[in-house]
Amino acid sequence: MVHPSSIQTTLKLASTAVVGVGLVLALAAHPATAGITTLLADVIFWPFDGQPTLDAPAARLLAAISGGVMVGWGALLWMVATRILPFDPALAATLVRASLIAWFAVDSTASILAGAPLNVVLNAVFLAAFLVPLGMLAGKSPA
Repeated sequence: MVHPSSIQTTLKLASTAVVGVGLVLALAAHPATAGITTLLADVIFWPFDGQPTLDAPAARLLAAISGGVMVGWGALLWMVATRILPFDPALAATLVRASLIAWFAVDSTASILAGAPLNVVLNAVFLAAFLVPLGMLAGKSPA
């Protein structure tokens, strides 16, 4: 049997990863700090060939906005894991699952439309990082 604190720790780690990706995206807002984000975009838009770049001001702005939204979402996921999960695991799981399904559907569909299907694979890793521990909550009563 998996202890609820282990599930909470796993969800906190996954939330931290969401915040981390958001910060990496936000770094693309300025050309001097866009290197790691540009590298990530190059991997996602396979083959690894130095394209695309994030030189356009619109691309930098959208990366900044996306990064900010991800940092905020990661913070919210952390708060659900630490403030709601211990008292109402079913509510916590419902909230997180709803946001994950909405994010996965939109982000993955848009990634395919943008010509970056590899991002769907990366999205699936994030999805599993949350859904697997949430699945272990089934039948757990509040702590």
